[in-house]
Amino acid sequence: MDPDIHTTAGKLADLLRRNEDAVHAGSARAAARQHAKGRKTARERIDLLLDAGSFIELDELARHRSTNFGQQANRPYGDGVITGYGTIDNRPACVFSQDAAIFGGSLGEVYGEKIVKVMDLAMRTGCPIIGINEGGGARIQEGVVSLALYGEIFLRNTHASGVIPQISLIMGSCAGGHVYSPALTDFTVMVDQTSAMFITGPDVIRTVTGEQVGFEELGGGRTHNTKSGNAHYLGTDEEDALSYVKELLSFLPSNNLSEPPRFDAPDLSHGAVADTLTDSDRELDTLIPDSAKAPYDIHEVITRVVDEGEFLEVHELFAPNIVVGFGRVEGRSVGIVANQPTALAGCLDIDASEKAARFVRTCDAFNVPVLTFVDVPGFLPGTDQEWNGIIRRGAKLIYAYAEATVPKVTVITRKAYGGAYDVMGSKHLGADLNLAWPTAQIAVMGASGAANILHRKEFATTTANVEALRAQRQQEYEDALLNPYVAADRGYIDSVIPPSHTRAHVARSLRMLQDKRQTLPPKKHGNIPL
Repeated sequence: MDPDIHTTAGKLADLLRRNEDAVHAGSARAAARQHAKGRKTARERIDLLLDAGSFIELDELARHRSTNFGQQANRPYGDGVITGYGTIDNRPACVFSQDAAIFGGSLGEVYGEKIVKVMDLAMRTGCPIIGINEGGGARIQEGVVSLALYGEIFLRNTHASGVIPQISLIMGSCAGGHVYSPALTDFTVMVDQTSAMFITGPDVIRTVTGEQVGFEELGGGRTHNTKSGNAHYLGTDEEDALSYVKELLSFLPSNNLSEPPRFDAPDLSHGAVADTLTDSDRELDTLIPDSAKAPYDIHEVITRVVDEGEFLEVHELFAPNIVVGFGRVEGRSVGIVANQPTALAGCLDIDASEKAARFVRTCDAFNVPVLTFVDVPGFLPGTDQEWNGIIRRGAKLIYAYAEATVPKVTVITRKAYGGAYDVMGSKHLGADLNLAWPTAQIAVMGASGAANILHRKEFATTTANVEALRAQRQQEYEDALLNPYVAADRGYIDSVIPPSHTRAHVARSLRMLQDKRQTLPPKKHGNIPL
């Protein structure tokens, strides 16, 4: 002990020493190991995420209280997780960053208490919470208290859901209880080749089931982005992952009682944004192929409607037959849901339905209008889809659109067949403004299937050329029903517009709807088909 500890100068020196010990709780050797794996240290990650010099650490001097198995001899400051607050683009945010250099990042009582405390702070102040996760599950030496603190964290994740944005970064390996908090948050970001998450690791799986699987295949970033859908973005490295989180936050409000940040609308040099027709707009008039079977990339539509063509995609690698993400229209955030004709012809399947439903509900929770582009031939047929619950799981998308009270604008670009027409933001599920291109085909089914059903007997008994007759009947059906005008006649479509005018109509629609207020019937909560 410092001999001058009882003097003011000695006490200040003691504080500085303790703070220094807290900053360097992880050894230099441990930091070198992280860097060798392509990973940053817990503090380096916070420095990359927050505005320079804005981080205020909390509980840096907290230490565990366990005496089991000789634990009292090893009580590092911080106990394996760094918590605090700062700013991201000058907006307040709370953060915790788990340190795998301390007890392998395992969660103990004090470790959990620190996370609970900063989560409570985020809720009280109405700011986002970002969790940087790297840890090996519960701290075995502390027993049930570790499990108890996991439960406390999960409780707060649930109560914070839809109140403040919760974003999880998986940096390194997360196992056991460490993966459930990210699963409860709004967005999960992983890093290619350097991050993984799983309930049970490859060794346990091999022992219990005999399956041979590696870390990356079992729970790597690419696996969770493409197969499980547990992750929403795959960073090329940690810097890319953290940069994505910062951009994501720029589209979201700090909490459910505030509006997303507003940016200046782009200057197109000629009058109001909505009244300016650009060369990029005009290109939409030739985008849709003459053949209904020919695909086109829906990104070509999205980037021509959003400001500066800037679109932040979410869940890009999962269920590519539907596209979701954020953009801006006249400087205001908008969430976009769009069928992708280049993947499964834009059909809705189980994964696409759940992906879109989750995104619509996220937008609704945080006051972000939903813009939907429709080109959907129906739900994907097959025993695999039926047996795995396409009815129940497809109904989630119906529920999400019907429940959402934010402004909802829908544009039908081409196909809108059968029940999929209803599901994709139709007027009947509460959309505010529904637009269609003249290429829209709104009907129970396509011309080929309809003609085969309507004229089955005629085709079976005709003495004429059956293929020529079939083509004639298909054309008759197409001329009568495969257009937007039957729906427009009944008011299901508010306007049929030239594709080149889409950006202008969407901008005007969202401008008119910006003060929309709608409430649902009083209830504790709905019972979404899970």
